[in-house]
Amino acid sequence: MQKSFTDQMGRSVAVNYPPKRIISVVPSQTELLFDLGLDEEVIGITKFCIHPIEKFASRTKVGGTKKLRMETIRQLQPDLIIANKEENTQSEIEELMQEFPVWISDIGNLEEAVIAIREIGALVDRQPEAAYLTHLIQAGFNDLQVLAAQRKIHIPTAYLIWKDPYLFAGRGTFIDDVLRKIGLSNVIPQDRYPELAIEQLQDLGCELVLLSSEPYPFAAKHIAAIETAVPKAKVILADGEMFSWYGSRLVKAVGYLFELQKDLANSH
Repeated sequence: MQKSFTDQMGRSVAVNYPPKRIISVVPSQTELLFDLGLDEEVIGITKFCIHPIEKFASRTKVGGTKKLRMETIRQLQPDLIIANKEENTQSEIEELMQEFPVWISDIGNLEEAVIAIREIGALVDRQPEAAYLTHLIQAGFNDLQVLAAQRKIHIPTAYLIWKDPYLFAGRGTFIDDVLRKIGLSNVIPQDRYPELAIEQLQDLGCELVLLSSEPYPFAAKHIAAIETAVPKAKVILADGEMFSWYGSRLVKAVGYLFELQKDLANSH
């Protein structure tokens, strides 16, 4: 049976329903598919789709998120490809659209992430499972916002995603929205992922610098240089998956962000 769905780009996507041969080229959405209860249906993933790790080894790898192995995808003959506007390369996705049904997410905040989870649930015939996940995520983040207000957490923050050059999460990003929801105000005024000299954070009144574990793997050895450049700011490592994965990982993110809030409230 063919069924039509509208993706987050506003495109109508007709799929054989329910799809039996799915390729996901977005790590957070791959994890979501498995958490929705799919298993054998997920036939292809990227080399970055590491969660859940026990599923990783047994799935065909179709390249990286930005550089897909197009011939491998063709050989798998998927009846659905799930992609993302920001994480995948537009020209590659447009090429795949000519041959296969491609559903694209476009996520800039928590609300859009919740919609995507619901819509992917409908797309793969797992609506009750998707509804349960979104309930947990919405309830959890509502609690985080209440706690931020109760604990009077309002900390001018910069979130660093890359080194050489230093790139930050700016306005209009999913990370920016998560920061706001837990009481951290993003000091970066530019949109998307601007490059700034680390010393500029002083002038922006930054009091907290979060060093993400991805896409650049910041580690303890990087803290001292940033503390020297921004002496008035607290510098800590952050689990990038908890701030930027917008699938079912958000359920785990609630607990992680609650502990972070607690630590910041006690030390600030």
